Amino acid sequence: MDQLIELWHATGMYQIEMKQLAMILVSLGLMYLAIAKKFEPLLLVPIGFGGLLANIPGVDIAVGQGVLAQFYSIGLETGIFPLLIFLGVGAMTDFGPLLANPKTLLLGAAAQFGIFATVLGALFFTDLGWFDFSLQQAAAIGIIGGADGPTAIYVAGILAPELLGAIAVSAYSYMALVPLIQPPIMRALTTEKERRIEMSQLRVVSQREKILFPLVLLILVALVIPSAAPLLGMFCFGNLMKECGVVDRLTKTAQNALINIVTIMLGLAVGSKLIADEFLVPSTLGVLALGIVAFSIGTASGVLMAKLMNVLSSSKINPLIGAAGVSAVPMAARVANRVGTEANPHNFLLMHAMGPNVAGVIGSAVAAGVLIQLVG
Repeated sequence: MDQLIELWHATGMYQIEMKQLAMILVSLGLMYLAIAKKFEPLLLVPIGFGGLLANIPGVDIAVGQGVLAQFYSIGLETGIFPLLIFLGVGAMTDFGPLLANPKTLLLGAAAQFGIFATVLGALFFTDLGWFDFSLQQAAAIGIIGGADGPTAIYVAGILAPELLGAIAVSAYSYMALVPLIQPPIMRALTTEKERRIEMSQLRVVSQREKILFPLVLLILVALVIPSAAPLLGMFCFGNLMKECGVVDRLTKTAQNALINIVTIMLGLAVGSKLIADEFLVPSTLGVLALGIVAFSIGTASGVLMAKLMNVLSSSKINPLIGAAGVSAVPMAARVANRVGTEANPHNFLLMHAMGPNVAGVIGSAVAAGVLIQLVG
């Protein structure tokens, strides 16, 4: 009988607490959104599954020498996983639309205003006593406004590892909800006439320009903001491999096998931080609330910058493409194209929106470097 009692006490059913059960339901909810609703499935499936494993009582898989803890230690504490993701993203990126219309770089830069506004907002609400965030935590939360998951994870791992789970879930959830969050903001800030603006066809960008751009970009940015060099360097390296045309095997590996393997391990590592004791705290609600604010401000800033550029320039651009500056590639560009097509069936904005979209990736990496350099 004593052995049976001891066996019962060793089971997860006996040891489970309500907060662990709640986090198991949260993890299942993430997987439901990924599988049934197709919300960022490549990352929400492993994140949700990692969270499920991390909250099963009696299984030390996410702490100590557990495999998920090892994934976190090797890949996130060192920052290797987000950097490798950026390498793969760079290998899949085309700078052509940005080079064909360089002024769209301003739209990507403007969309990063959401990051810095949210940092100030987090500190303001902390002063009011609503939250209790340090400067490092506020900076890590603000980067959600860039709508760039790997960048958010990279910054959180350096500045606020205790908030990594909440920041990662927030960043990828809002990225997945781009088609729902952005259109109301875009319509509210533009008129029907503005949404109907048609843009001229982009010029053809030479291969030499595409090869030189990542090299020049990295050198210029790294000399000014050295902390941005790791993220931007891997991004530019991946793009250089794609455009130079002499390392096709490496390019295909970065575009497929490498980024897929790293995505699996990164998702599980992030899921390991969804432990109930670390996730079910008041600060998590603050992260989720400030994350949506950051994302919304970033969207609005891009649209308003486009409207300002139209006032100052005779060459009009459709302000909808400014919303693509938040970096959620390529979903934000597709949303801008869809909203533009609704206003004008002959309005094809996808390639035009890819300019600020790619600029947003650059902008979020630069913003991350600035925050790390200032408060790290």
